[in-house]
Formats: sequence, C-alpha cells, structure tokens
Amino acid sequence: MCRWAAYRGDPLYLEELVSSPAHSLIEQSHCATRAKTATNGDGFGIAWYGDRPEPGRYRDILPAWSDCNLKSLARQIRSPLFLAHVRAATGGGTRRDNCHPFVHENWAFQHNGQISNFDRLRRPMEAMLDDPLFQARSGTTDSELMFLLALQFGLVANPVTAISEMISFIEGLSVHTIGSALVRFTAAFSDGKSLHAVRYATDRKAPTLYASPVGSGYCLVSEPLNDDVDAWTEIPDGSAVLIDDIGVHVTPFQPEKSASAAPRTAAAIPA
Repeated sequence: MCRWAAYRGDPLYLEELVSSPAHSLIEQSHCATRAKTATNGDGFGIAWYGDRPEPGRYRDILPAWSDCNLKSLARQIRSPLFLAHVRAATGGGTRRDNCHPFVHENWAFQHNGQISNFDRLRRPMEAMLDDPLFQARSGTTDSELMFLLALQFGLVANPVTAISEMISFIEGLSVHTIGSALVRFTAAFSDGKSLHAVRYATDRKAPTLYASPVGSGYCLVSEPLNDDVDAWTEIPDGSAVLIDDIGVHVTPFQPEKSASAAPRTAAAIPA
C-alpha cells in the first residue's frame, strides 16, 4: 500500500511533512509502520498550489529516499496547499505517469488502495469516460482512472457526491461482471482551495488516515509523522473529510447514499 500526506493552511514548506519529521513521508517510503508493505519504493510525487490556479507537480520513478532533488525542492517550496505521495505499486508499471499525484486542470488527486480484479474491469470503466477525459489518461493505474471517473461524475461541482457515485459505479460493475466487489479507497483531492479526503472500503478495511494540526493549518496523512500520539486523530473508516478556512469537518461516507449530511467539526482533533 502507498503512503501519502496532504496539507492546507497558511503557507508551509513542504519539508515539514515530506522530509523533516522523524517519521516523514521519505522515512515512510522505506520504513512504513502501518501498512501491509513497509517499503514504498515504486516512485513518488508532489503537487503544490501557488499563485496560479493549476498546481505545480514533480514526479519520478526513483524511490523517494534516493532522490536528492526531492529534499531540495521540499526545502525551498512553500505552499498553502500541497499533496505528496510515495508509491508501492499494486498494478501498473513503475513509470512516471503512474506516479501520484494525478493532475487535471486545477484538480490534484492521490490515492492509497486498490480495486480487486481491476484487469477485468478496466475496459468498461474507461468506456464511461467522455473523449476529453479518456484522452487525458496517460498511465495504466486504477487510481488515475478513478480520478478521471470522479471528474466524469461531477467532481468539480460536488466532490464528495462524485466520489460516492464513482465508487458505487465500480462496485456495481464488479458485482455484475465478477459476482463480487472489493474497493479500498483512501484518497486526498483538491481544487486548490479546499482539501478533501475520503476513507472507505467495501470490506470495512480501508487504508489508514490520520489528521493533525500543523502550524496554523491541518494535515492529513496515511500514518503519523511523529510519536506524539495525542496529536493525531484517526479518521474513521467510512468518512469524508473537508479542510477549509473554518477547520476540519468529518462526515459519514457511504457510496450507496448521498453524501449530504451536515458537516460536523471533528472535536477530537486538537486545535
């Protein structure tokens, strides 16, 4: 399973999540502690927002721990909203266009999880895309295809509902095609203004997700960046997260239903 981190708040140097903490994302790339695989060495990527609507992005197939450029960039780039990812491939070759985050116009997306039997579902999933989104597909991963399907289902207008409809479509397609469905999905995505995340799995075994304040903002991570257990709140399986100007909001997430429940501020996340 992959590991990722995301941040929204006052501008922060990327190194505060990517390289400086004791259990930074680079550290997790070769020594993850809350994943099925300890090593996440099949590439990495960062996407950050600045003065332009679309994010900047840097990706490579090298393991994050061996790329000196990543540490240099993380030390110099300061951003109010960024996503970072280290990859452990479950499908798709080790190539740059399979590395997260994926970007389309002003949206960025990164994912930890998988679709069971994706090789049998890939073609009908791709057939759901309109031509412009199909042509935007450059890699071979289930993650990129899920992102494009979410855009197809209206991510721009209603992000959480689009993710719900996308997962519901995949589960229904899998049941129809194979007779069963298994989707594990813990993802972060942003339009450059708000930061969203969803933690969900068909079998209630979704990849982990934690939240914590960092400086004057908040971060979401696959696993805590340090040993201060009181600073990190685990986001429950079956949740949607929104980080905006007000703070962190967590709502129940279930693909079969509309994700329209009123946000509740996660009081357990310390200010």
